[in-house]
Amino acid sequence: MSDAHTDPAALHAILQTLRAAWQANRPTLEQRRDDLQRLRAALKARLPEMATAISADFGHRSTHESQIADGMTVLGDIDHLCSHLRGWMRPRRVGVGWRFWPARAQTRPVPLGVVGVISPWNYPVNLALIPLATAIAAGNHVILKPSEHTPRTSAFLQSLLAEVFPSDRVAVVQGDGGLASAVAGSALDHLVFTGSTAIGRKVMAAAAEHLTPLTLELGGKSPAIVCSDYPLEKAAARLATGKFFNAGQTCIAPDYVLIDGHRQRELVQQLQTQVQARYGDFSDAADYTRIIHDGQYQRLRGYLEEARARGVPVIELATVDPERAQRERLIVPTIVLDPPADLALMREEIFGPILPVCAYPDLDAAIAEVQSRDRPLALYVFSHERAQVERVLAQVVAGGVTVNDTLLHFAVNGLPFGGVGPSGMGAYHARAGFDAMSKQLPILWQSRWAASDLLKPPYSKIAGMLKAMVR
Repeated sequence: MSDAHTDPAALHAILQTLRAAWQANRPTLEQRRDDLQRLRAALKARLPEMATAISADFGHRSTHESQIADGMTVLGDIDHLCSHLRGWMRPRRVGVGWRFWPARAQTRPVPLGVVGVISPWNYPVNLALIPLATAIAAGNHVILKPSEHTPRTSAFLQSLLAEVFPSDRVAVVQGDGGLASAVAGSALDHLVFTGSTAIGRKVMAAAAEHLTPLTLELGGKSPAIVCSDYPLEKAAARLATGKFFNAGQTCIAPDYVLIDGHRQRELVQQLQTQVQARYGDFSDAADYTRIIHDGQYQRLRGYLEEARARGVPVIELATVDPERAQRERLIVPTIVLDPPADLALMREEIFGPILPVCAYPDLDAAIAEVQSRDRPLALYVFSHERAQVERVLAQVVAGGVTVNDTLLHFAVNGLPFGGVGPSGMGAYHARAGFDAMSKQLPILWQSRWAASDLLKPPYSKIAGMLKAMVR
């Protein structure tokens, strides 16, 4: 683990180096592809090292979860970028209309310059390298500020990227929140930030000084609506994957479930069956991830203590010794039944393996509950009746949707990923990210002869033409 922290005062010089190198040698298609392929090869070769670093930062994290969420996703995204890059870089023809004939027009994607990436701790490789790879694909240079809460993984990223890129193409800076603020307030050409809504507001305020364009991937309370026709066994299995993967430390994890009242208890039973089948009695729990640090652990315990103090049913789906739980920062999958709206776990994003399960009388009531809250980063609707799904989609605006499953819209390379309102701004992944980190340069090519040559006084000579043009 590296102890090297970057002095915020050094940021200006780092950015100047990145920008000067970019201006002197703007990356070609060949360089971009070569960079991406070398990044892919280096990461693939070091996946075991990556998983070890992440697990050490978490206290314990399932190696398989790291391989899936921080390995497979990045490799797949790089493959998608490489296979589509030539087409995305081509200019797009735009019709000029008869008034400007015979001119022609196009938009041409050109790199912006230096892109900043401030990445979080929950998926510390995925959420650093996917925006970084996208920025490289778009022809930019990058400054990356990884999370201080995963220092071993941040050191791994610094080593990995130094192996692949020269220091004037990609720079990794390490430090605390003060350094992140300094990066956000720097004169960047674009900034990608992933984190909480509260910090996102601060990042946006800091970026405003230089009018830096932003992609903000934030959070919020992502709902799951289980309609009355959907089989509970299958709903429980897919909710368990979405909620308990990475111990719920996922920005698009289901944050609460709305289900018809007469099936509420049965869903809890099915979730308990899923937990038993997946993790056994938690005597080992090798496939179950721990909470990242003590602050997050105490926050989650506080949610449960508040619920119990209010007499709200709290159902732990497994039992572990309290001393061990404290020592390992282990919170077992836990259900909270019908918590009132003023509880902290219903006001704030949970970001842990605690799942409120709330009864609703009908689908309209469930939709109204979702509409009463900020627009979520993700929405999950479970129904085999297309009309019911369409009713929800017609009335709820969300950052992204998976129907009859959870999480998977994030992993589809062709789908843009982003929030709306308090859950985020802008989108990235694949073409959406390439476009966001490029300037779509509009260009009009005038012909040797043009009608504009006639648009000059005395206008009386062209009155008939003007009348036709403004008809």
